[in-house]
Amino acid sequence: MYGSLCPLLVARHPRRARLRFDGRIAGMGCSCGTRIVLGHWQRSPFGPFSDVMIERADGERLLLAPTRRTADFVSGTYTFDAVHVVPVGVRIEGDTWTVAAGPLALRFTVGRRGALGLLLRAVPGAVASRPAWGALTYWPARLLPGGVRTRGSAGAGRREWYAVRDLRPVTAVSAVLHGHDLGGRAPVEPPVRFGFGSVPRAPAVVRVTTTVELNAA
Repeated sequence: MYGSLCPLLVARHPRRARLRFDGRIAGMGCSCGTRIVLGHWQRSPFGPFSDVMIERADGERLLLAPTRRTADFVSGTYTFDAVHVVPVGVRIEGDTWTVAAGPLALRFTVGRRGALGLLLRAVPGAVASRPAWGALTYWPARLLPGGVRTRGSAGAGRREWYAVRDLRPVTAVSAVLHGHDLGGRAPVEPPVRFGFGSVPRAPAVVRVTTTVELNAA
């Protein structure tokens, strides 16, 4: 997410532009029923940032974002019941991720990649990062449990593609929200309802290039 904005804005049409986000998405469930999706973006039109989407057991959907600009963009693309602008910090040490995001304290560990992760890593980066790869993998992704989709319509008339380039399982989770322990690792069940699709049912971290096509003015 470093560098100027210009290389990340690719005009498909004078009235439509595409924004590109490179990073990782971690999706996991907790035994209390809460599901958490972390976006950790190294490159984006907004610079490097991380955001957290939470769906509680009662269905309430929360967004924790670090700035008003990122909060407005993410909440304009996905659907939430509440949006909070709070500091979001991510520290990665080996296989352990530690996240501090306002009322959320999250820690999780990733394991060794399996056959699917190895297959995704074998795809050349120049191919795997393009929207066409997201479109090509749409139907294979639909076979995964959890309502996984790699392309679809987002909020504000936007279109979106997820080009996945790696996958590693999440093996352990510890999370506290508003001082309440959310319990241990659990499947992402039911699927989260922020946008047109969910993350995989099995907790995982994926490396992804996300392309968002804006609506025509």
